[in-house]
Amino acid sequence: MQMSEGVEWALHSCLSLTWAEQGEAVTAAKLAALYELPTAYLNKQLQALVRAGILISSSGPRGGFKLACDPGQVTVLDVVTAIEGRQEAFRCQEIARKGPGGRANVNYREACVASQAMRRAEMAWRRELAAQTLADLKGQVESRQPRTPELTRQQLAKP
Repeated sequence: MQMSEGVEWALHSCLSLTWAEQGEAVTAAKLAALYELPTAYLNKQLQALVRAGILISSSGPRGGFKLACDPGQVTVLDVVTAIEGRQEAFRCQEIARKGPGGRANVNYREACVASQAMRRAEMAWRRELAAQTLADLKGQVESRQPRTPELTRQQLAKP
């Protein structure tokens, strides 16, 4: 399974917003500058996060993006599904129906061992992403790189 680069961009943008000054909205341009990303494309990812209720946006001279809720309430899975959508990674086409011993009256999405294995793997992946919040990631970054919050605030404060 391969996710778009938008997932990485969205996760890092959300983490950066956890370190923004309290109540400050951050523009897409400032977030893009942190990671040398194209502003227009990052803005599309940020808008997807707004539609998912992860971020809020405001317009005007002091406009930009802010987290819509506490980082402990946003899971990594929330961010992934905001960017990639909710569809399953594996889509059983029930080809076993046409294979040796296949029968027309069987739901192979449920009966096929390959389909079952893929669903179990995807559920484990989703459970792992749902078990980690932005607050968890924030804590890990702060533990490994204690200067990151202050450096981020400094970069976001630049005109």
